[in-house]
Amino acid sequence: MQKKLELAESFIDMKKILVVGQTPPPFGGQAIMIKALLDGAYKQAKLFHVRMSFSKEMDDMGKFALSKVFHLVKVIIEMVYYRVFHNVRILYYPPCGPDKLPMLRDLAILCMTRWMFQKTIFHFHAAGISDIYPALPWYLKFFFRWGYFKPDVAIRLSEHNPDDGTFLDAQNHCLVPNGIVDGYLLSKDQARKKHEVCTLLSVGLICESKGILVLIDVMRILAERELRVRAKIVGKFESPEFEETVLSRIEEFGLVERFEFLGVLTGSAKYQAFIDADIFCFPTFFQSESFGLVVAEAMQFELPVVASRWRGVQSLIVDGETGFLTPARDSEVMANRVEQLVFDSGLRSKMGLAGRQRYLDEYSIVKFHERMDHCFSLVSKG
Repeated sequence: MQKKLELAESFIDMKKILVVGQTPPPFGGQAIMIKALLDGAYKQAKLFHVRMSFSKEMDDMGKFALSKVFHLVKVIIEMVYYRVFHNVRILYYPPCGPDKLPMLRDLAILCMTRWMFQKTIFHFHAAGISDIYPALPWYLKFFFRWGYFKPDVAIRLSEHNPDDGTFLDAQNHCLVPNGIVDGYLLSKDQARKKHEVCTLLSVGLICESKGILVLIDVMRILAERELRVRAKIVGKFESPEFEETVLSRIEEFGLVERFEFLGVLTGSAKYQAFIDADIFCFPTFFQSESFGLVVAEAMQFELPVVASRWRGVQSLIVDGETGFLTPARDSEVMANRVEQLVFDSGLRSKMGLAGRQRYLDEYSIVKFHERMDHCFSLVSKG
């Protein structure tokens, strides 16, 4: 009886936090991490959720549709419901990156609802919202300040990302790298095979700023050096037009036999793609990039990573130990690093093992939940 009373008192004392954010589908990094956040068990916070689902697919993100207006109204109504009927006083919200249309969506939601909540937590899964402010007209700057400024807690994923929290005059700051479930353990019975042809893997939305054209140029250079290498690409094209551009470029360079596009993969099928690879490539220069969750996934599967020296990606990789960092958009340097790994299987193995250990130490789901619990401790109940 005493134990039940203690549990009841503990529940009453917990902070109620309303998490407003996208969960899969689509399976982008932010949606995956919102789901991971909601799945956590916290000592002093009880989470409620209003699901944003403005985009059904990754290639739909950042595009206007009338259905998104109706969904925006639905999100606002649900937020009011939890504030009024569940007495939730703390708002958790992931601001957009430096993109105007998502910013307008944020401002519509935040200006209409944030005043109802006594405390606000901003989690910058997309980096760079502060970059858009200087170019805004005066009237949008007014609403920007109203919606975004002075959060109680600002959470940044990497010290290499724009310091949006400081720009917005946040009261408290947290540095919380993403953490994910260990897919390697879930698929440990599937042994990695030795390939006669070295396999590069890249995962994510297939758009120019995620580096697909850079990777094509890398493969062209490696083909000219007569290296036996192939590339497997997991993800969806941002548009049919860009798909045509990519495939035309591959055909132009005579690389058709060296590329395989696997589409969107999740669960065991995605894990298998990591197991079947030898090297992970991530040549991103994406404007809103804040972490590179797929890099952490590759590390847990003992893959050496060759990636751009870009934003939060730099936090994950220890250059020369768990992989290589190369200048963004520099296909020549990236090709040189890939070539080094192709010829040295021992180095691939050594870097892969070091990467897995780094994942276990810094980017596990347990570590993520612990760090988020600390962030929740910084905000009072209001």
